[in-house]
Amino acid sequence: MALSWNEIKDRALRFSKEWKNTTNEEADAKPFLDAFFDVFGITRKKIGTFEHKVKKLSDTDGYIDLLWKGTILIEMKSRGKNLDKAFQQAIDYTHGLKQNELPKYVLVCDFYIFRLYDTEEQTTLEFTLDELVNHVQSFGYLLGYQKKTYKEQDPANIKAAELMGKLHDRLEEIGYEGHPLEVYLVRILFCLFAEDTTIFNKQQFQDYIEQRTAEDGSDLASKLQELFQVLNTPLDKRFKNLDEQLNEFPYVNGKLFEEILPMASFDTKMRLALLDCCYIDWSKISPAIFGSMFQSVMNPKERRNLGAHYTSETNILKLIKPLFLDELWAEFENIKNNKNKLPEFHKKISQLKFLDPACGCGNFLVITYRELRLLELEILRATYKNGQGVLDVSDIIWLDVDMMYGIEYEEFPARIAEVAMWLIDHQMNQLISNEFGQYFARLPLKKSAKIVHADALETDWENVVSKNELSYIIGNPPFIGSNIMNSFQRSQIVKEFENIQGSGVLDYVTGWYLKAAKYIQNTKIKAAFVSTNSIVQGEQTSILWGQMLNKYGIKIHFAHRTFRWSNEAKGNAAVYCVIIGFANFDTSTKRIFEYEDIKGEPHEIKAKNINPYLVDAKDIFIGKRTKPLCNVPRILKGNYYAKSEGLIVEEEDLDFLISNEPNSKKYIKKLIGSDEFINNRKRYCLWLVDCPPDELRKMPLVIERVNRVKADRLTSRDKAMQKLAMTPTLFRETNNPDSCLVIPVVSSERRNYIPMGFIDKNTISTNGNLIMPDANLYHFGILMSTMHMAWVKTLCGRLKSDFRYSKDNVYNNYPWPENPTEKQVQLIEEKAQNVLDVRASFPNSSLADLYNPLTMPPALVKAHNELDKAVDAAYSKQNFSTEAKRMEFLFELYEKYTANLFGKEKPKKIKKTDL
Repeated sequence: MALSWNEIKDRALRFSKEWKNTTNEEADAKPFLDAFFDVFGITRKKIGTFEHKVKKLSDTDGYIDLLWKGTILIEMKSRGKNLDKAFQQAIDYTHGLKQNELPKYVLVCDFYIFRLYDTEEQTTLEFTLDELVNHVQSFGYLLGYQKKTYKEQDPANIKAAELMGKLHDRLEEIGYEGHPLEVYLVRILFCLFAEDTTIFNKQQFQDYIEQRTAEDGSDLASKLQELFQVLNTPLDKRFKNLDEQLNEFPYVNGKLFEEILPMASFDTKMRLALLDCCYIDWSKISPAIFGSMFQSVMNPKERRNLGAHYTSETNILKLIKPLFLDELWAEFENIKNNKNKLPEFHKKISQLKFLDPACGCGNFLVITYRELRLLELEILRATYKNGQGVLDVSDIIWLDVDMMYGIEYEEFPARIAEVAMWLIDHQMNQLISNEFGQYFARLPLKKSAKIVHADALETDWENVVSKNELSYIIGNPPFIGSNIMNSFQRSQIVKEFENIQGSGVLDYVTGWYLKAAKYIQNTKIKAAFVSTNSIVQGEQTSILWGQMLNKYGIKIHFAHRTFRWSNEAKGNAAVYCVIIGFANFDTSTKRIFEYEDIKGEPHEIKAKNINPYLVDAKDIFIGKRTKPLCNVPRILKGNYYAKSEGLIVEEEDLDFLISNEPNSKKYIKKLIGSDEFINNRKRYCLWLVDCPPDELRKMPLVIERVNRVKADRLTSRDKAMQKLAMTPTLFRETNNPDSCLVIPVVSSERRNYIPMGFIDKNTISTNGNLIMPDANLYHFGILMSTMHMAWVKTLCGRLKSDFRYSKDNVYNNYPWPENPTEKQVQLIEEKAQNVLDVRASFPNSSLADLYNPLTMPPALVKAHNELDKAVDAAYSKQNFSTEAKRMEFLFELYEKYTANLFGKEKPKKIKKTDL
């Protein structure tokens, strides 16, 4: 009785394992080839002879290692020998054969590399001994099957996802959409993967489309419908007269092909698009491809609304390794030589359960499952050394996909996640099959990951998986900033936070943090999320973590401080992220991953405690403060100038105004916001604070501008702005001190320092800056230091990735040096003046030029280094080797100030120094 292909695959795996260390032609060629033919159920003695004698072209005798007349000629060589020479030798032998003896195939082999040559098609297939199981059908002719040529395929990559995306778009264009479309595509995806990974026969799906459907695609939909029905029907339940080609497909089950879908419709181009997908090799598909595919079938607007920033494998490993994987591997290393403890450990990992409540295409679940299966493989290697004692591979594999749970808002990625879990499971089963020499495929599918299509913030997670069974929560919740959330999303967050003060400014991701905190109460569940770094900066931090820590008893176990987001998908998201791992219980092993370069790799720091700012310090919440913590000048917002366009004079209008209205010159001042100040852009304004009415009346062009201001303000819906129409000659504020320090509100995160500087009364600052009217060189020196910048990076809110400096959160909470000596103050002033002097030596360079990391003059770098040393010395004698060390110190100092340990003795006020 002929062997089935699954039986042949099983034999191929055993053959590969048994002969993997064979190397010698003379000693091993004959038994090797006997065993090779036995893989296909063929007795070698019945079909071919060893050492078949032939006359070569040189008229000398030659001996073919094995000849099966009319079918195959085989030439064996010792491992590592030149197969090109072996092939030429084999071809030379054919000249001595009779016409009916000429082989259709020539195989040369060195016990590891197989090179199969088709003499009719003149094509070559090469593979290794380990890969034989994937190429057994290339030897179908040995069993009497019609000769089949297998086309070379490109490996699956992002191109494959794009092809699937095009097919998706075309089906949607013709009106095949919604739920049926999502299920239809994932079925096709499964078939593409199945025919390249031994679930189906090689290219079985491709052959079915090419051979059984019309080129115009008119019958493709009906043929696919028929195939889906067959894949959902057990072999013994199929029609007796079913087409032979269809009947060769296996029974899949798993409910993937269960639902009856409406008939689709294809045309010539769509059929070719599907075949293009078939021509790609899906066998080595990266799980990351599913996220890429997800993005390729969503338009940019939907992608932004859903916050669907697909997570790379690298970033997933950054989360799962410190959450659980490192700990499991450490435990395995401790017990791997203990035969009694290995089964117990194996059982432990098989009972773990994972939930991703924003799972997308399942990347977190797929990678997590893969890593656990790799650990299981090591357990099996340690348990069954050299494969001893393994009777049936299916009995020793204990992990299955039903340990994974997910919640996903969109149906298409939810369905992809389900299929992705089956595909990664099959890949891992192949690994174990190769290891133990037994073919194993989990068909029909009996278990599946539970992926719920729902809104995670509106779903009771207990209905997805009981918290009494769950082990870990993982994932990458949506990246939607507070400023771009829609009204429903904002109401969800406010509701989740029970309407606490400030909840309206929180980003969407905070909902997942709080919901997870509530869910894991009184459990040993650990959770970790990738999220934007906004939740550990600015005003959001105290609002979110005040609830997490104080109300729900959450403790942070590990954290990746800010790093640059990266992935393999098209339209790569430019986001700055953190990863935070937490639980409802404390741990003595806390880890902070610090990035010197946010695009590079981190180094690990052991921590005593990780606070909400991801610093090794006590749990401190820094909220808004209306006046400075220390005895330093207050800072003010610059002048708000909305609905004041008439008072603004652009550079190109300046000469015209002055030449036609000479009296206006004395009322014109420079106007600077953050952009003008940093980039040295020229802009002006009419400052009419002290302009007498009679003079104003004599300047018709100025009057015309004032009238424009009044009209603009009257048309505003804002009643406060309408009132300002009563004073159209003025901005809302009239802050114009004799001199002040300017602090830009927005500045690039690429700069090592926020560029600050002094202006006099002839320059007006807009609300794009903050100003310090009573500033001196000491204040400037402290605020321009690395010490202050460490505080800024931790406390500052962000506009995209740029710093957004704030008065109430950053400046008013900043802990200045406790009690600097007069000598320390003087040194800081001296070094601060030196920074200003070096700047002044580059009169044609803007602050943007001077503080660009690539163009910053060496002299300015040196001046800042000297200033940093002076500022550091005023704080402490200790060496601040890292930013983390600076923050630890500053938090301790902040705690000291806020605990009123100074009593009545506050840090002394520093006198104003002439500039």
